[in-house]
Amino acid sequence: MNTTEQVGQPGTDRPPPGRPWTVRSHRLPPGSIQRLGLLAIIAVLVFAFGSARSSFYNQQLTVFPLLRDIATFTVVGLSQMAALSVGHMNLAVGRMAAFSAMFMGLAYQDWHLPLYPGLAVGLAAGAAIGSLTGWIISATGVNSFVVTLAMDFALLGLVSLVYSQFSTTAAFTTQPAGMDGLRTYSLADLCAGNVCGSPAIPQILLFTGLAMLVVGYLYARTRVGRELLLVGSNIRAARLSGIPDRRRVILAHGLSGTLAGLAGFMLAVTSGSFTAGIGSQFMIPSFLGPILGGTLLTGGVVSVVGTLLGTALVQVIRQGLTTLGVGLESLDVYLGVILLLTLSAGRIGSVVSHRRAVKTR
Repeated sequence: MNTTEQVGQPGTDRPPPGRPWTVRSHRLPPGSIQRLGLLAIIAVLVFAFGSARSSFYNQQLTVFPLLRDIATFTVVGLSQMAALSVGHMNLAVGRMAAFSAMFMGLAYQDWHLPLYPGLAVGLAAGAAIGSLTGWIISATGVNSFVVTLAMDFALLGLVSLVYSQFSTTAAFTTQPAGMDGLRTYSLADLCAGNVCGSPAIPQILLFTGLAMLVVGYLYARTRVGRELLLVGSNIRAARLSGIPDRRRVILAHGLSGTLAGLAGFMLAVTSGSFTAGIGSQFMIPSFLGPILGGTLLTGGVVSVVGTLLGTALVQVIRQGLTTLGVGLESLDVYLGVILLLTLSAGRIGSVVSHRRAVKTR
């Protein structure tokens, strides 16, 4: 929606002598309408589910785990968004999370590292495997779909082999000091009794906030971020502009792998152990969050806040249907129908707006 105001002499309805009327237009930033629409839908769904079942508002049983899931899957969405920014996709995002989590499990169980040094080891492993994937794509020219799919199968075998060799229960269950607190404590627990946060907001949400700040700053405020988007928008123009497109592709996939590693850590914190199955459910949510939030599959346009809202919409629907007692066999059907309607509504609105713009020319 645009608002306009007329500018003339103060206190009069006429313009200054010899000057025509001027119209000042206030336009919302691109994508703002879509994000506001998502926020409105989420608010309506929260009200509807809460009205149908008051237990949906229970802070400990519903809100806390819901926000914890939103935190984890938002990072998963940011991981996919990094690859989408250059017009690629990462079908190995779940296996990269498992690969990174495997190194964290080794760091905690066999190397006896503290919580955050072990996390750093896992993030480095995620960055390395992501960068390797990007290098293969840029060096061979093979489509990212094919390369990441092959990487997904390769990591599936590798991770399973390592767990079978270095663990007796197919899991690393050693928990460093502080890990259990991340799973169960809220922001209110950080203050030792003082009021500084809601008991319904998990501490793990801080990792998501930090990831959003870093990724948002990269794409919105840095030259490298703009170059990543230009590569995704028009790689030929990027090359003619002197942008090192191959290095940018490697960087995008390295960032994707790093964020996948962070998501793997967050999921391991939630479950309490590092297993080979970490990340197996990441594929579809990794695309839903960014796409619902306004990130283009063709590259060149990303939205960090939109990814958060798109992920929140999916998780609110899933949690709400679960609260209403919808069985697992029907949950995905209802979720798919609702998301299809949401995506279709956005697409229909875009087409209608485009046709109106064409008619007014």
